[in-house]
Amino acid sequence: MIPARTGFRLPREGILFLAVPDGAIPHMAARIAAMRPPPGLSVVHLSGALGLEALNPLGGIGSFHPLQSFPFPRPPEAFRGITIAVDATISPLRRHLESIARSLGAIPKRVNDDQRAIYHAAAVFASSFVDVVVGEAVRMLMGIGWTQKEAEAALMPLVEGAVDNIKGHGVVGALTGPLRRGDAETVRRHLEAVDNAELYRMLGLVALEIAIEAGLDPAAAERTKRALTRKVAATRRSRS
Repeated sequence: MIPARTGFRLPREGILFLAVPDGAIPHMAARIAAMRPPPGLSVVHLSGALGLEALNPLGGIGSFHPLQSFPFPRPPEAFRGITIAVDATISPLRRHLESIARSLGAIPKRVNDDQRAIYHAAAVFASSFVDVVVGEAVRMLMGIGWTQKEAEAALMPLVEGAVDNIKGHGVVGALTGPLRRGDAETVRRHLEAVDNAELYRMLGLVALEIAIEAGLDPAAAERTKRALTRKVAATRRSRS
């Protein structure tokens, strides 16, 4: 942050990290530019979604985004082994940011402006949406009489086991369950029972693509796909 008091002066060299909300970055960049920063000072934002254009009023600029969640203050160990997305308008600054990432025990990866939105959306899928899907599973169990505490306690070992399987076998090799087996009848029973059938269908079709990549028999895959799209197909026929 840049203090509002008029006596504040920018450092003459080094890196100034802007740890502010995304919406405040362009405004902060304009304020810094108005202070005429010296050529030796680089300004770097920590946003995952914004490109370098958010710092356009400035000269040497970059981005440094840890691919990690920080819902509360975390120790330095939280950086070990993670990926940090970096970019900069000049190669020396990018190399410096990569060096900082390595010094934290992280793995630097260049992500340019054209890639930022997809990169950050992928992070949302792997983080926020995991919480959403688990939350939906908890809600479903609460719907049959479980307490929230019981549901969370029962599901967490399953979630942790899935993550461990991905670590050990990759996304394709880790997939389990009726969609991986091509168990179309179980999929039909699920769709008849749940009140979130459209969400189940959407996620199920994505899972089915992974199952096919993992080697699911084509005939079983087709039966499962029909089970997942049966309602959609019927709706389309009624409109024709």
